[in-house]
Amino acid sequence: MRLTSFTDYGLRVLMRMAGELERPFTTAELADEFRVSRNHLAKVTSALAGVGYLETRRGAGGGAMLAQPASDIWLGDVVARLEGDQALVECFAARRNACTLTPRCRLMARPAHAEAAFIDDLNRGTLADCVYIPAEA
Repeated sequence: MRLTSFTDYGLRVLMRMAGELERPFTTAELADEFRVSRNHLAKVTSALAGVGYLETRRGAGGGAMLAQPASDIWLGDVVARLEGDQALVECFAARRNACTLTPRCRLMARPAHAEAAFIDDLNRGTLADCVYIPAEA
């Protein structure tokens, strides 16, 4: 299994925010820290806010913070939501499936089972298990 960079940074954003619950983080600040484009990270934080993991505020003193306790954020659920439109294999994407073997394929069940097992295993832990606490400067 390989996660998209979108999901990778989504998990990093959540881990970072879980380490300092009392303060909002700006997209620019996190983009600089992670050495990734602000545009990419803005899409990530927007998606996280859209599914209820973050709350955002504009203006002075604004930024993003966790919208729920880290102990209520299951890792597998985060990955499933952020990877939701990424098919593990072509035949899982009904609209883009051009595989001629699909009608009688006997392999499809195996990757589907592996993907479900991956998410289930991640759901054995929460964000609280992965909190990132930065070193003192």
